[in-house]
Amino acid sequence: MIGRLQCVVLDCPEPLSLAGFYRELVGGEVNRADPRWSLHDDWATLHLDDGRVLAFQRVESHRPPRWPDPEAPQQFHLDVGVADLARACDAAVALGATVLDEGGPSRGWTVCADPAGHPFCLVRE
Repeated sequence: MIGRLQCVVLDCPEPLSLAGFYRELVGGEVNRADPRWSLHDDWATLHLDDGRVLAFQRVESHRPPRWPDPEAPQQFHLDVGVADLARACDAAVALGATVLDEGGPSRGWTVCADPAGHPFCLVRE
């Protein structure tokens, strides 16, 4: 092993706002003090209860991916496990998510995008 994953970093236009979106989606604490990095207007963090960290970095020229367009690929995505897919989808949309692909009642996931355009999947547990 060369190193240990510290966090997953998402480029976005508004770091604090996107950190708040993900706090509502998966829980956690926004901008907890951490000696690994400094917090400022261009950087925000979300510390999850299990120790994982998502970070959000301001990119002024951020262009969101366009799922499933290979000309503007998704670059990465997060899977979020949920008990009730329809309820979770409604809640995510209420937070500012956009549904990209519902997939129908027999499929076990829905593809959404966060407010900055990053795709994520709500996956039935």
